[in-house]
Amino acid sequence: MIATIFLSLNFSHLASASNPKPDPRRAEVLFLGHASEHHNSRLYVPWLATALFESGINITYTENLEDLNKENLAKYDGLVIYANHDVLSKDQEAAMKGFVEGGKGLIPLHSAAGCFKNSDWYIETIGGQFASHGEGEFTGEIEAPDHAVMKGLKPFATWDETYVHQRVNPDMTLLTARVEGDQREPYTWVRNVGKGRVFYTAYGHDERTWKTEGFLALVKNGIFWAMGDAVQANVTALNIPDVSIYEETISDFTARYEVPKMQEALAPEESKKLIQKPVDFSIELFASEPDIQNPIAMAWDEKGRLWIVESVDYPNTFVETDGEANDRIKICEDTDGDGKADKFTVFADGLNIPTSMVFANGGIVVSMAPDFVFMKDTDGDDVADVKEVIMTGWGKNDTHAGPSNLQYGFDNKIWGVTGYSGFNGTINGERMSFPQGIYRLDPDGKDFEYLAGSSNNTWGLGFSEDNNVFMSTANNTHAGYYSIPAKYLQRAFPKAGEGEISPEFEIQPIQKIDGHYDAHAMTPNLRQVDVVGGFTSAAGFRLYTARDFPKEYWNRIAFVNEPTIRLTHNAIIEPKGAGFSEKDGWNFLASSDEWFGPVQAEVGPDGAVWVADWYNFIIQHNVFVERQAPSRMILPFEDQPHGQGNAFQSKLRDTNHGRIYRVVYKDGSGNKPMKLSKEDPKLLIAALENDNMFWRMTAQRLLVESGNKNVFGDLYQIVNDKSVDEIGLNSPAVHALWTLDGLGAFEATNAEAIKVATAALTHPAAGVRKAAIAVLPADQATTQAIQTAGLTKDKDLNVRMHAILKLAEVPGSAEAGAMLYQASLDEANAKDDWLQKAIFAAAAQQGKFFTDAIGSDKTDLTSRLTTAVANEKYELGRRSNLQFSPDVSGKAVSISTQISKRGENESFGVIAAHGDSQNGYSFYLEEGKLHWMVKQDGKTFEAVTSQALPESYETQATIGQDGKMEILVDGKSVASAQATGAFSGKLAPSLRTGRDFGGDRNVGSYKDEFGFEGNLRNVVVELK
Repeated sequence: MIATIFLSLNFSHLASASNPKPDPRRAEVLFLGHASEHHNSRLYVPWLATALFESGINITYTENLEDLNKENLAKYDGLVIYANHDVLSKDQEAAMKGFVEGGKGLIPLHSAAGCFKNSDWYIETIGGQFASHGEGEFTGEIEAPDHAVMKGLKPFATWDETYVHQRVNPDMTLLTARVEGDQREPYTWVRNVGKGRVFYTAYGHDERTWKTEGFLALVKNGIFWAMGDAVQANVTALNIPDVSIYEETISDFTARYEVPKMQEALAPEESKKLIQKPVDFSIELFASEPDIQNPIAMAWDEKGRLWIVESVDYPNTFVETDGEANDRIKICEDTDGDGKADKFTVFADGLNIPTSMVFANGGIVVSMAPDFVFMKDTDGDDVADVKEVIMTGWGKNDTHAGPSNLQYGFDNKIWGVTGYSGFNGTINGERMSFPQGIYRLDPDGKDFEYLAGSSNNTWGLGFSEDNNVFMSTANNTHAGYYSIPAKYLQRAFPKAGEGEISPEFEIQPIQKIDGHYDAHAMTPNLRQVDVVGGFTSAAGFRLYTARDFPKEYWNRIAFVNEPTIRLTHNAIIEPKGAGFSEKDGWNFLASSDEWFGPVQAEVGPDGAVWVADWYNFIIQHNVFVERQAPSRMILPFEDQPHGQGNAFQSKLRDTNHGRIYRVVYKDGSGNKPMKLSKEDPKLLIAALENDNMFWRMTAQRLLVESGNKNVFGDLYQIVNDKSVDEIGLNSPAVHALWTLDGLGAFEATNAEAIKVATAALTHPAAGVRKAAIAVLPADQATTQAIQTAGLTKDKDLNVRMHAILKLAEVPGSAEAGAMLYQASLDEANAKDDWLQKAIFAAAAQQGKFFTDAIGSDKTDLTSRLTTAVANEKYELGRRSNLQFSPDVSGKAVSISTQISKRGENESFGVIAAHGDSQNGYSFYLEEGKLHWMVKQDGKTFEAVTSQALPESYETQATIGQDGKMEILVDGKSVASAQATGAFSGKLAPSLRTGRDFGGDRNVGSYKDEFGFEGNLRNVVVELK
């Protein structure tokens, strides 16, 4: 049997007279690494952190030498160094000196002996300097077996670099030596420096040593010794629960181990002892069982009260078949101000697997597949007496793939995401079908718009303070950026040729921006089906959008939950060209309690980050499969029958626990919630300038819902304020512009509102400029205003992108065409795919106005844009569909592809289809004949080949503007027909390849989807 490393050091006697009352807490250690695969600190520190975590040591990782300052170091009990940094500044040296001599622990490991060659103090303090090395396997000899660090340890063999040291300080206690012939090289030692202690070992070149049990034990003992007796006593006094389920020691944290039993659930106060939080923060329990169970989502109302969605039916109890609906929405209130909920009101019960909620129109909109339901209390008792289905059609065949993350957006619409269960239904009289992705709708359910598809099951959505949209998906995309509506990116755009200026990467409407694979678990027990050690269940994406936390968090760090490995990740979001990139900020929270399951983390009304803890031993939805993650290495049982929610069934799924935590910064303001009301516009205007985006967005929503146009003057004043905050934002002005938009200020002839928004195009804050672009009407005056403000050349590339995209919405004009032409000449735009795709989107809409504007100066980008605008092409895969139907009205249509047999079997099936049985076209292969069928107002026109087809060939089907239909094989005409003419209207459903949709949506007379069998390559549809 295997056990997580928990080496017994008995510190119960260490509460000495100098520290008679220990402060029960975990120890805090800062680990300084570097960005290099040589001495790969990024790889090894998670192993060390996991090995030490259950012993009560928290490790915080950094690669930034600027963190070696007095203020930051004061937060920690010890400093580990494992890196190759050459220079230590005088200020950093002074800070480190004060840290050690003041009583803290310094733990240099291996390559740290080669660091900071410019600092004599550092070399003397750590006890020596690296001189040279060989390599090989060896076993060190223990020199001081009675020393506290070495008690209980045995010599261990490992392959490592064989360090030789110079400038060795004789004032040390030697613990181990590497013996080579007659030479006894000091290898591990300790020193006392002032009131502090230093532990050094030369072990640790690569994973062979870092996976060695003896090495991890040595480092653990050394860290505890270096931090000192008082810290050891504090950890002992915390009485950390032992949750190990193994009997032997784990030292290889890259391996998987058979799970022998289930860890027992812990009480909240005990579970908190196993949660690492940032230094200088506290984690405070707001609510727990028995008052709440299984919190799957949370939100706050305008009074600052917490509402939670509880789902005990998830994942396999269906009201449709079981007749049971046991889920609830509950209001949790703190009525006495002690920071804990003491009043619980069931707002709605009898629900079945609700997944999120958003406040709107005096009530809430709840996602509860197959429906979205509007619920409202009309008599003031906080119990819903209105439940109205506003749309239906959300997939429920897989309950972890449905709609979620409903949020009120800057544009006064409700935004949300869905997983691969998707949607298939009718909205406002229009039949719609779409897969996983992102969407928005009016709060009353009207004007629904699917925006873009995501790469995987999607459970995360969030907005920055300047209205950038981010999201996360289940499998290996824990950070994505939504930038350009997918409808603009369907057309083919030629890539740069060899030697031409080209972007670093090609973007998608939702672009994967995460900068790393690994998540950093504090337990070796990873309950994951796939993406093992990474983000297989990334849930939520909420930036820190208040000002209570340190500045480094503001509008920069997003919280992404990974419940299968018990953590909430810090995703650092930074600008990259016109878009963004994500960097690994390690963990916001991490636990070794195998029940801890954070599913949502976001900023609350008080500026703290609130975390919904599902608290469940079983968190994974899917069945564990042998080739990915054998169940015996994840669960203490093998039987995993599927339930009707497509999740495995187990009696171990818990329905009795659930917690809500608040993570609070010690120097935060502790803001008390306000109580906003539509009836108090003065307070709403004041809240619009609050430093917490929750209150600003709530005030914006209430002002828009009030319809009160008397606030226009106050809103103009906020927009006209040209100040910016410490990070260059003016968030109140952004909200004020969108509030004006929601109140209809820009819809009619409101010259003053237009003037205010036009002036905001030159606001110092980039977010305000972008908001002004968005709210101004899509008319010629806005085109001229963008030109006057020079926004297509804005220094902020994100603003530039949005200005260019606005030109895709405005009417065609010479001014718009000229701006796009000039943009095509800018090398910076050619290097950024967000920008060149935005230019293409706008140029395609401007059409002739763009091509007419092209002068004698041309770049490679100009030429590619000219070609792409002149040739409307769609490149499709073997089995795919365009979400947005191309406009074929009055255009010639051409479909080309390559077909070949697969083995001895004849090919057959749909090549491409567009539209339905009344109006549409289908190109398909049946019984050795190519069929080119056109339906116009219910009439059928068809060309069919009669000659035998080659085993491999290129083929093309066309219909001209005059209705002439033709099939070509290898360039030769083989069949023709005559339709009425070109299509005269929009075709729906949209263009699809490799199969049709079946039923009345089929264009051809074939049955069902008639999926293509054989080799089908390079399907291109061209419209002219």
